[in-house]
Amino acid sequence: MALSKWRMPSVCWAFLCVVLLFAHTCNGFYLPGSYMHTYSNGEAIFAKVNSLTSIETELPFSYYSLPYCEPDGGVKKSAENLGELLMGDQIDNSPYRFRMNVNETVYLCTTSPLNEHQVKLLKQRTRDLYQVNMILDNLPAMRYAKQNGINFQWTGFPVGYTPPNSNEDYIINHLKFRVLVHEYEGRGVEIIGTGEEGMGVISSDADKKKASGFEIVGFEVIPCTVKYDPEVMKKLVRYASISSVDCPTELDKSQIIREQERVSFTYEVEFVKSNIRWPSRWDAYLKMEGARVHWFSILNSLMVIFFLAGIVFVIFLRTVRRDLTRYEELDKEAQAQMNEELSGWKLVVGDVFREPNCSKLLCVMVGDGVQITGMAIVTIIFAALGFMSPASRGMLLTGMIILYLFLGIAAGYVGVRLWRTIKGTSEGWRSVSWSVACFFSGIVFIILTVLNFILWSSNSTGAIPISLYFVLLFLWFCISVPLTLLGGFLGTRAEAIQYPVRTNQIPREIPARKYPSWLLVLGAGTLPFGTLFIELFFILSSIWLGRFYYVFGFLLIVLSLLVIVCAEVSVVLTYMHLCVEDWRWWWKAFFASGSVALYVFLYSINYLVFDLQSLSGPVSATLYLGYSLIMAVAIMLSTGTIGFLMSFYFVHYLFSSVKID
Repeated sequence: MALSKWRMPSVCWAFLCVVLLFAHTCNGFYLPGSYMHTYSNGEAIFAKVNSLTSIETELPFSYYSLPYCEPDGGVKKSAENLGELLMGDQIDNSPYRFRMNVNETVYLCTTSPLNEHQVKLLKQRTRDLYQVNMILDNLPAMRYAKQNGINFQWTGFPVGYTPPNSNEDYIINHLKFRVLVHEYEGRGVEIIGTGEEGMGVISSDADKKKASGFEIVGFEVIPCTVKYDPEVMKKLVRYASISSVDCPTELDKSQIIREQERVSFTYEVEFVKSNIRWPSRWDAYLKMEGARVHWFSILNSLMVIFFLAGIVFVIFLRTVRRDLTRYEELDKEAQAQMNEELSGWKLVVGDVFREPNCSKLLCVMVGDGVQITGMAIVTIIFAALGFMSPASRGMLLTGMIILYLFLGIAAGYVGVRLWRTIKGTSEGWRSVSWSVACFFSGIVFIILTVLNFILWSSNSTGAIPISLYFVLLFLWFCISVPLTLLGGFLGTRAEAIQYPVRTNQIPREIPARKYPSWLLVLGAGTLPFGTLFIELFFILSSIWLGRFYYVFGFLLIVLSLLVIVCAEVSVVLTYMHLCVEDWRWWWKAFFASGSVALYVFLYSINYLVFDLQSLSGPVSATLYLGYSLIMAVAIMLSTGTIGFLMSFYFVHYLFSSVKID
C-alpha cells in the first residue's frame, strides 16, 4: 500500500484545521456500503462465512476446506468485486440461521467419522491459529476476551484450541451468538428486500408500520468446544431445539480432534435490545487502541518536521535571494567582471540543463510517479470524507485500481512532455508512452505472478484465479495502455518547456568530492521517513494483524506533510549539489526524496522480525516481503516524482532569474 504526499506552507494551517476536523469526525461519519435493513419478528436471517485467515501464515483458505456443516441446497458463493478477489476473500452461504428476536439453542449437524486427512488438516489449522470469519447483515462476528486485566477484541473465532503443554487439539463446535438489535420506527421510508442488496425507497403513503422493524447493530460470538454423544445427536434433525449448553472447562468434556471421532455442531443465539443506532454500528470495529497516543505522535511529528523543514527552507531562501539581489544590483561592467569570478551554482549555467543519463527511464518513472501520486491523493481524500466504508469490502482496492487506470492519461502526458523538454523533439513518444504504461504495472504483475504460484501451490483462496488474470490483463492493455498513449499524444501537442539558458557543447568537469554525493542523497530520505513511520506502523498492523484501519484523517495529514517535506528536501539537496558545481542533479533530485522507500522497506523487514513474530514459515515471509517490495517501489516512484518536479521548477526559476551569457 504507497502512502505519501504534501502542500505549500502558506495555506498549511488552514488546511490542517480542516483535515483535523475530518479526522476527528471520521469514526462517526458513515456512508453505508450496504443499505439499512429492517427485520420483523421471527424473520429468518442467514449468516455468511468468509475465508479462514491466520496472522501466522497469511494464507487464506476456504471455510468449507474443513469438515464443517454445509447449508441446505449446497454451498453458494456471494458476488465479489475485484478488490475482494485480489484480497483473497471468498464469501459463502452457511447453515447458521437466526430468527429475529427468537432466542434458541439448536442442533446443526454431525459429521462422518473424521479420516486421517481431515484430522491432519484440522490440527494444522488449529496450530496455525486460523480464525473463522462469520458475517451477519454485513457485520463481522466480534469476539471479546480478557487477559491479565486487559480487554481484547477480535473479529472471528478460532478453528480449535490447543491447551498449553499438550499434544491434543480440540475443535470449536458450539457457538454462543449475541445479536444486538435496535428497534426502528419508519419515517416514510419503505425497506425493500433483505441482505446486502436491500434498498430504501421513499413510500408515497408514508406508512410507518411497513418500515418499522429491527436493525442489526452488533454481532458477538463466544466459541466453545463441547463433547456430545454422536449417537444421540445423530437422531436429531437440523435446527432441532436442544438444551442450553455451558462452555466446559474440563478437557474430558471437550471435543477432541481425533480419527474416527464424529463431531456434532450446535449453536445458540440471544437477541439483545441496544441503543446503538445504524450509523454507529461500525464504531466498535473502528476504534483503535491507543488513539490518544496516535494523536500525540502525529502532532509531535508534525511540529518537528515543520520546525526542521521551515528552518532549512527559510535559510535556503535567504541565501539564494541574497545572491540574486547582489548580482542584479551590479552594472554591466561589474557583471562581466563578476562572471569571471563566478563560483558555486552560477558556474554550471551552461550544463545545468544537459540531458541526464538514462533520460527515457527518468521520464517513465516520473510519469508513473504522477499516476501513483494522483491515485493515492484522490483515494485518501475520498476515504477521509467517509466514502470508503468498511462495510464495502474490497471497495478501497477496487477504487484505487480504477483511479490508477484512468490516471494513465496524466502519466502519459507528463512522461512525454518531459521527454520533449529533454530531447527537444517528440520523436520516440510512442515508445515512452508504452514504457510508462508497462513499467510499474509490469513490476507489480511479475511480483504478483511469483507470489500467486506460491499461493496456488498452497491451495490458498488468496491465489488469483486464471479468469481474474485475464480480467487484469484486459484492464491493463485495453484501458490503461490506450489511455496512457492518449496522454502521450496530448503531451506531444502541449507547448514544450523552454530552458532559460543555453547548454554548452562540451560538458564541464565536475570537481572531485571528499565523499560520494549519493551518500547525502540516501541520507536525505530519513527526513520524509520521519513523517511516515508512525502511520506506517498502524497500516502494517492493519494489513498483517487483521485490524481495521479507518483513520484516514490522520493519513491525509501524513500525506500532506510528506509532500511538503519531499519537495523541500529535494530542492535543498539540488541546491547543495549545484553549489559544489555538480550539474548532474536530475537523478539526485529524484532519489533525494525517493530514497525514503529504502527506509520503508527496511522498516518493513524490522516489523517482520520484531512485531510479526507470529508469522511462521518461508512461504509467509516471502509473501510479506513481496507485498512490501511492491509498496516500496510505489512509494519510491511517488515521492521521487514529487521531489524531481519541485526541483525542476526550482532550477528553471533560479536560472531564468540570472542574466549570464
